[in-house]
Amino acid sequence: MKNVQKILKVTYGVVPVVAGLDKFTNLLTDWKQYVSLSIANLLPVGTTTFMMIIGVIEIIAGILVFARTALGAYIVMAWLIAIALLLIAGGHYYDVAIRDLVMAVGAYVLAQLSGKTNFPG
Repeated sequence: MKNVQKILKVTYGVVPVVAGLDKFTNLLTDWKQYVSLSIANLLPVGTTTFMMIIGVIEIIAGILVFARTALGAYIVMAWLIAIALLLIAGGHYYDVAIRDLVMAVGAYVLAQLSGKTNFPG
């Protein structure tokens, strides 16, 4: 079981950091495309700046998974759910939304395996 926990910890620690860093380089994808026009119009900053802010949050969440695994995993889980809901609300990228919801389940499993912080319910 500890091996599974280690694999999940590395996965949910590294992936948010890589995705967060990529918000500054757009090497993996053009992240702005995932911001719906209705959301973009509500932002107090441009979509590029918004995605960089998102990137910083993701980097912090990934580092937190390594430092305080259970807490970090719950934060990554909530973050993934929020992203999925925004994508669904935007009416596009349902495949990415479903993937993020499945990844949220994995983050929840990591948090549960890591023990110390129990999520209500």
